[in-house]
Parts: sequence; C-alpha cells; structure tokens
Amino acid sequence: MLHAEHLKSILIFLVAAGIIVPLLHRVKLGTVLGFLLVGLALGPYGIGYLDDYFPVLNYFTLNDPKAAEPLAELGIVFLLFLLGMELSVQRLWQLRRYVLGVGLVQVALSIVIIGTAIRWSGITPPAGLILGMCFALSSTAIVMQLLIDQRRSAAPVGRVSLSVLLFQDLMVVPVLFTIGILEARSAGDKSLFDLLLPFAQAFAAVAAIMMVGRYIVTPLMRSAARTGSRELIMAISLTIVVGISAATGASGLSVALGAFLAGLLLSDSEYRHQIEVDLDPFKGLLLGIFFVTVGMVIDLKVVWAHIGWILLALAGLIAVKAGALYFAARLFRVARPVAAEVAILLAQGGEFAFIVIGLARGKGLLNVEIATSAIAVAGLSMMVTPLLAILARRVGEWLEPMEHEHHSPEAAVADMRDHVIIGGFGRVGQTIARVLDSENVPWVALDTHGETVTRYREQGRMVYFGDASRHELIERAGGRKARAFVVTLGSEAATERMVAEIRKIRPKACVMARARDGAHAARLTRLGATGAIPETVEASLQLAGRLLENLDFPEDVAIQRIAEVRAIEVVEVRKASKTAEAAE
Repeated sequence: MLHAEHLKSILIFLVAAGIIVPLLHRVKLGTVLGFLLVGLALGPYGIGYLDDYFPVLNYFTLNDPKAAEPLAELGIVFLLFLLGMELSVQRLWQLRRYVLGVGLVQVALSIVIIGTAIRWSGITPPAGLILGMCFALSSTAIVMQLLIDQRRSAAPVGRVSLSVLLFQDLMVVPVLFTIGILEARSAGDKSLFDLLLPFAQAFAAVAAIMMVGRYIVTPLMRSAARTGSRELIMAISLTIVVGISAATGASGLSVALGAFLAGLLLSDSEYRHQIEVDLDPFKGLLLGIFFVTVGMVIDLKVVWAHIGWILLALAGLIAVKAGALYFAARLFRVARPVAAEVAILLAQGGEFAFIVIGLARGKGLLNVEIATSAIAVAGLSMMVTPLLAILARRVGEWLEPMEHEHHSPEAAVADMRDHVIIGGFGRVGQTIARVLDSENVPWVALDTHGETVTRYREQGRMVYFGDASRHELIERAGGRKARAFVVTLGSEAATERMVAEIRKIRPKACVMARARDGAHAARLTRLGATGAIPETVEASLQLAGRLLENLDFPEDVAIQRIAEVRAIEVVEVRKASKTAEAAE
C-alpha cells in the first residue's frame, strides 16, 4: 500500500509537470530545464527550508529524493533501451571510431586535467583522482533527452554524442574498480582476486546477454507475436529490459548499459516500432522524475556558502570538458561544427557523479565538505545543460559557413551548362534530384542544413552550403547558365526571395516552386514563378487517386479525374494571382 507521503510526492510531481511542460513548450526551452527547476524549488533545499516558518509549505514540498530514486532509475533504463532499439549491432560497429576513439581520448584527458587541477587546490591525490574520474563522465539522460526533443539523435551530433556517452558508461567498472583499490590501500584487506572479480563478472555478463539475445529473446518475441496479444509482447519486452539491466547491475556495470544492450537485441526486431510507441509515454514521465530528483539534491545553502569556489569549479569543469571533447573529436576528423556542438553539449557532470561521490564519502575517501561541494557542482552543471544545448546549437550554426566556405559551387559549375539548380535539399529536393538523375539531367543543390550537405558531399554529390535565396549564391551556382530552377525551401519568405532573385538573373528561365497553399502559390506566381505547386493540393490529389483505385475505378479514369482537378487548381491559382495584382 502506498504511503501518504509517497502519494503527496506523486501528486506534486504530476501537477508541476502539467503546469511546467506546456509553459516551457510555449517558450521553447524544453522540459528538462523545467523539471530540474521544479526539483530545486520544491525540494528539501528549496521551499523545504521554509517549512519551520510556514508549515503549510510542507504540503507542497518534495522532502525525500531517495524515495523517487527507483522510478527515476527506471526512466534512465527506458531511455537507454529506446536508444538501443534505434541502433543495431552493425550500426554500433560503424560508430566504433567514435566510441573507442573520441570517447577514450576525452575521458583520459578530462581525468588527467581535472584530477591535476583538484590536486593543485590542496586536495589529497586519491580524492583528486576520484573527482577527476566522476567529473569526466557526462549525463546520458539529460543529453540524449535534449537531442530526442530536438529530433537530432540520429544526426551526426547525436551519433557522436551517443558514442562518447556509451564509452563513458563502459567506464563505470574501471571507476568502481579504482575506488576499490584506493579503499584497499587504506585498509589493506583485499586480495588481487577480489579486485579483479568485478571485471570478470562484467565480461561474463555481457557475453551471456548477447547469447541470450541470439538464442532466446528473438524466438520468444515471435512466439508472443503469434498470440496476437499486445499485452504479452509488452510484458516480455519489460521482462527483457528489467532482467538484462538487473544482470548488468549485479555484475558491476551500470543498469543503463544493460538497458542499452537490451535495446540492441531488439533493434532488428519487427516489433520494435510497437514497443517504442507503448513505452515512450512512461519513459517521458519517469525521466521527468529523474530530472526532478537531480534538482532536489542541490543544497542552496552549501552553494551560497561556497559560491565563489563553486562557480569557479563549474566554469572550469565546463571549459576543461569542452576543450577535451573538441580536441578528441577533431583528432578523429569530426567536422568542426559537430565537434564544437558535442563539446559544449557534453561539458556537464553526470548522474554517476552522485553515486561515485556518495560511495567514496561512505568509504572515507572524501570528507563531507568536499563531497557536498562536488555534488553541488555536478548538479548545477546538469541544470545549465539545457542552456549549454542552446549555446552549442548556435555555435554549430555559426561554424557551418566556415566549414563549407571552401566548398564553393563556383569552381565546380564553371564548365556546367543547362543544369538545374535546386534551392533546398530536404526530402522534396532529394526526390527531385533522384528524378533528374534517372534522366541524366545535371543538377546543383543549395541548402543551409550542414549535416545534409556534409552527408551528400561525402557521396560526391554537388550539394553546397548556403542560403539559396541570396543573389550572389545563385550566381555562383551557375544561375546565368542554368536550364531551370526548383525552389523547395521550407520558409515562405525565403521561397519568395529566391524566386524574385532568380527573375533578376534569368527573367525567362523555368522556375518551379513549392508553395504552402493556394495563397502562397498566387504570390509566387506574381513574383514570376513558372509554376507554383501547393503542397497541400498535390498531397490531396495523390490520396484521392489512390482512393479511386481502391474503390475499383479503372486506372485511366482515376488519372483523368486527378488531371482535371489539378487543372482546375492551376486555374484557381492564376485567378488568385490576377485578382491580387488588380487589387494592388
């Protein structure tokens, strides 16, 4: 039966989530910062300090961070499980250069620099080593949730970040092993066998998990699918996640790593999409509890008492980790914008710091004052991560033009003639490029999404970075010799600017433009577009055509009807354009 105090905590969390989440979505700050602030404000070190003066505040205070820890840990487990399902063993192998390269160099550099700096401040060498190791690790939960919120977990910045975080998760055993050695040195009561046992357990656990996945999990899921019961599939999925997480936890590895391995086992499963849909809401709420507990452990009195040192340590931590990450990423040829963004994004301390510091304090390796200040630094660094994410994104966007400026289209198109210029290389632009390729029509594309540009340039395609609505860039792409132009930019204003600039360069060239709706198409037609296709209309026509075919109308009848409606829409756009011109 639930204790009244637990019910109160759950109610406070749900009410806060219902208020904070919509508010932060509106101001575009993300939910992570909101949950962290809720924990800070409503926790024992927030309004909890005022309980003695205002007893009524006790009804609104989250008093016990430890009571929420099991649910918070489940949130991290589900997050890593879903991330594992988005990957596969093959794709993870492709990331090995980042996992074993960037991750290893970053962790090693961070430990050396942070540990040395702490040692110079007068702290004992064992304490400096412990703090260096725990601060070298970042927050998987916060970083990956921010990337998922931005829908960038599969982008280059997401892949590199995940690779580094995976290596950091693998560092859990060496960190715990080191604490054991330091404790044994002070106590002198542990044998070499006792110290090596955690490594043997960890290796055996990972090997057993992969064997279980290959010979048990997949057949078990198929048997469940044959019953047609979603509940049974979900029950087996949860059993796999919790069971494997428990196995890795018992062997000395983190439960988060176990959850990730469980996700990998199901990554190639035909049931992964259904599992993702069913688990995602629970993951979001449970992660919210985790972020709240992080805010709850920050003691504002301790922060204020040592505000100078803590702020200096916070700035130093972010600077050192960002520098180490950027160096490691560039060492392994990660593009500058991606390297800079990853460096800033992963510059905080991680949730594992709370565990390591608490463990070291319990074993007498850290005194109370140092441990409390270190927890405050780790917690504050996690709280500023959403702000670091905003800064990282802006720095990455600022560096994009510098990264691609030496890839000017001017030299490449010097000998081209009668090509097509595609403005905007998203899904629509890429589809148009495939059609042109099928007819051997040369094309040049311009796009401001650096990750897309990098990916296609690595394939040898003529995709260049830049704002396609700028006059000089259209000229550099061979605008005066182009046969036609296709405008597929996402912004209505940018689309209109590009059409207008094209007409200044080539008054009579063919210009096809994607329009948002009929009114936008009319404006583009007035600006000189040869054809402006409302995306809503074309999608509707495609659906209508498929519908007629499935209603057993002959294919030629369906094609004819769609052509008739399309012609009517074209006439309507022209009428709207002429009406607008007359009104002007």
